[in-house]
Amino acid sequence: MQLKDVSVLVTGGGSGLGAATARAMAAKGAKVAVLDMNKDNAEKVAAEINGVACVGDVSEEAPVKAAIEKAEAANGTIRVLVNCAGIGGAIKTVGKQGAYPLDHFSRIIKVNLIGTFNCIRLVAERMQNAPTIGEERGVIINTASVAAYDGQIGQAGYSASKGGIVGMTLPVARDLASMKIRVMTIAPGLFLTPLLMGLSEEAQKSLGAQVPHPARLGDPSEYAMLAVQIVENPMLNGETIRLDGAIRMAPR
Repeated sequence: MQLKDVSVLVTGGGSGLGAATARAMAAKGAKVAVLDMNKDNAEKVAAEINGVACVGDVSEEAPVKAAIEKAEAANGTIRVLVNCAGIGGAIKTVGKQGAYPLDHFSRIIKVNLIGTFNCIRLVAERMQNAPTIGEERGVIINTASVAAYDGQIGQAGYSASKGGIVGMTLPVARDLASMKIRVMTIAPGLFLTPLLMGLSEEAQKSLGAQVPHPARLGDPSEYAMLAVQIVENPMLNGETIRLDGAIRMAPR
């Protein structure tokens, strides 16, 4: 699928990987809607790319439905969904403060995993009724993490949420294949997102040095480049691609 004049929805599009993806797809001529919890960030990115700003929690049905309606009113039926919204947090299963708080674990699962599936199901429901563009009706791209495979100490909740995204990629692709909708997942390694931007330059370089090659933190534009390539390559379906410079995370 070529992106020119195609309606795109990017969740978590107000910063980091999502913002870079929104910019890259807009540069290809796509009509992009940005969904983010942060209203200011969503509006800033949308203004930059002449797109549509939507605000809401991806794990809740009503705000996602409202975002879809707003995006489609402006840009037409969504043909590309990129799920970048997510949260982190590192807590040991049992630590000095006791057992891992169940509400924190549940929140990570709700936003990262349930939020991703919530957006998939609601957007795919709309895609299925659209006419085909060439061989397909739509493309869905999810964001996992190398933590799905190499979870570090304290990442039980985060790794479980990202592992769930990896695990559902193939069955969802199979579910939607008859509708001519492709489903792919990207599992980034260490990228210079807002979370890591808060670290000192020395700490950033230290983390980047752990990557075999290139020995640096990934740039969000490199995630966006892959997302564009997934949309444009019709044989990519039902798979998770590690985008990590060959890193395999150590326990800590």
